Amino acid sequence: MQTQTNFVTGATGHVGNVLVRKLLERGEKVRALILPGENCRSLAGLDIEAVAGNVLDLDTLRRGMNAAQRVYHLAGVISIMPGKNDFVRRVNVQGTRNVLRAARQAGVARLVYTSSIHALRRVPHGVTIDENVPFDTQHAISAYDQSKAEASLLVQEAARQGLDAVIACPTGVVGPYDYLGSEMGHVILGAMRSRIQLVINGAYDFVDVRDVAEGLIQAGEKGRASASYILSGERLSLSGLLDLVASVTGLRHRRLPVPMVLARAAAHFGPLYYRLTQTAPRLTPYAIATITSNSTISSARARRELGFAPRPLRESIHDAVQWFSTQ
Repeated sequence: MQTQTNFVTGATGHVGNVLVRKLLERGEKVRALILPGENCRSLAGLDIEAVAGNVLDLDTLRRGMNAAQRVYHLAGVISIMPGKNDFVRRVNVQGTRNVLRAARQAGVARLVYTSSIHALRRVPHGVTIDENVPFDTQHAISAYDQSKAEASLLVQEAARQGLDAVIACPTGVVGPYDYLGSEMGHVILGAMRSRIQLVINGAYDFVDVRDVAEGLIQAGEKGRASASYILSGERLSLSGLLDLVASVTGLRHRRLPVPMVLARAAAHFGPLYYRLTQTAPRLTPYAIATITSNSTISSARARRELGFAPRPLRESIHDAVQWFSTQ
């Protein structure tokens, strides 16, 4: 039996490098798209074929997909900053359009697109978020959400035109192998190090990075063409997240609750501060909107059709803390 070749964009990212590891463990070949000059620490020592380029270059994509049976498209730009962002849209939308075009030309057997739970319409509390909630470009609250929704609609249209494509929508990703420092990775690191912890009354759904990577593989193997699958885990408050980190480290820190009115005020000025200091954004209106939004999210379809089975979040946080402790 011929070994399958997989082409992976966004391979150095948190989900991407774990996906690559799982594909290699299965004895499959991996061809990874690598940006010139990109930090490749997350892929160090892995037996992959690197293809230099980016999703805005069609020739690179054609070369990467040559003789590949399956394409996993994860490359994208994440932003929690407000306002229009042409770069985010260009990479997330035009990049996906290029990937779809190259996949059709290469005749790949299946394309798995990693979208986001934030690409779906934000529905009121009390409504369970599942695959019946549509991708929404009209009411998106950020350039990122809008770009992921638009890209997801492009994938659905390509599927209607005959491309065998599946969409996966992860929630908040946590876990080990977070080499580049994800948003949630910074939250966990902060909880590990800070003696005083500011706590906002919010919550969200979090899922283990290893389970997301496994879900992508399951979508590639078992997913219905043109279908989308939510890869969610467990809803947890921010205070509960700090409790889990503390249970692993054994350290107890002083916690100061931040009234929501104060958190919203700080978030309002956050974007200006991050732009002036050129530091990575943490507290923005988008972040507040996310942790106060409806996060009752169902992965029932993925469990039923793919066999998706996310592990307990306690295990994910434990492993993330242990991994960060060794870096």
